[in-house]
Amino acid sequence: MHVDSLKTTGGLDVRGKRVIVRADLNVPVKDGKVSDATRLERLLPGLQDLARRGARVVVISHFGRPKGGPEVRYSLKVVADKLGELLARKVVFAADCVGEAAERAVAGLQPGGIAVLENLRFHRGEEQNDPAFAKRLAALGDLYVNDAFSAAHRAHASTDAITRLLPAYAGPLLMEEVQALVRVLERPERPTAAVIGGAKVSSKIDVLTHLVAKVDRLIIGGAMANTFFLAEGVEIGESLAEPDHTRTALQIMRAAKERHCEVILPHDFVVAPRLEAGAAARVVVTLETPSDLMILDVGPKTVAHYGEIISRSRTLLWNGPLGAFEVAPFGEGTFALARQAGSLTQSGDLVSVAGGGDTLAALNAAGVTDLFTYVSTAGGAFLEWLEGRELPGIAALNRGRS
Repeated sequence: MHVDSLKTTGGLDVRGKRVIVRADLNVPVKDGKVSDATRLERLLPGLQDLARRGARVVVISHFGRPKGGPEVRYSLKVVADKLGELLARKVVFAADCVGEAAERAVAGLQPGGIAVLENLRFHRGEEQNDPAFAKRLAALGDLYVNDAFSAAHRAHASTDAITRLLPAYAGPLLMEEVQALVRVLERPERPTAAVIGGAKVSSKIDVLTHLVAKVDRLIIGGAMANTFFLAEGVEIGESLAEPDHTRTALQIMRAAKERHCEVILPHDFVVAPRLEAGAAARVVVTLETPSDLMILDVGPKTVAHYGEIISRSRTLLWNGPLGAFEVAPFGEGTFALARQAGSLTQSGDLVSVAGGGDTLAALNAAGVTDLFTYVSTAGGAFLEWLEGRELPGIAALNRGRS
């Protein structure tokens, strides 16, 4: 992707202009309240900048997975209220994202005003990338800003078709995400390492295949490491694995060798009879996993080894936990390594970029999210970038009107 040619609104005179901002307001809501406002908080600087410059800011977003029509539980009203609270200012809410309600809300905005329009997915045309629906959205603005990297892997009306109708720009949050990923994958300081964890090799085949051509050392953790061991004939007991993907694991190992990328697997494990809090756990070396126990975390020798590799690296990419971190005590391996990566980052010895839903949750649990160079809140878009795919929402900004 030609990320160097992405244009931003910096230097543009936006006073009085209707600026449509494609944001990601798809945040968790529980009992009628936003339970995690991280995505909203990261969006604030971009919205505040446009408002300060006198733009009439029109925020559009999807929320959840409604079935092609309005559903009360997927209304963005609660999220809009929270956004107004965080901005410490009135945010207008429109009961639709197109049509009379949206037009009235936008027409009433003064320079510096902000409006949030109702859920894009209440209209089938959004996910269908329908040009007619995009035209109705575009009629509400004078220019378009995509500040939702986490939705950039979707070719929807609000991320793709609309860029054919309005001058299109990248928002500051989207640019942060892109620049962080370019920094670790395309223009890294070497040596480089990647920590890739999680449950399934099958869900990260393309990620692993792409990364062995990009990094110097690939550290494998989580249940996916079990599949690699199974492929090599190592006993993994009752542990989660994918027997159908042992050949894939061997192919990734061969590809890594050809690319001079060292694949690092655990030396020891934390095992237990079942995955539950307080289960009787003990540490065993890799070749001595009892046949009746489950591998649920990496052991202390593995953490020390992984930590030593990271300490000799200049750039680190992290996606996925090393164990079942949600259940104590099986998050200790992930937490210990995350703390070391955070410490190295803070001392200026490491550039660290992490992303993925489970990764963010694990780093939050370890209390180190703010210690990393950058932590992405994107899920699917982050993974597709790691797979080396072109993201439609990014490509559209380069292709769109200017």
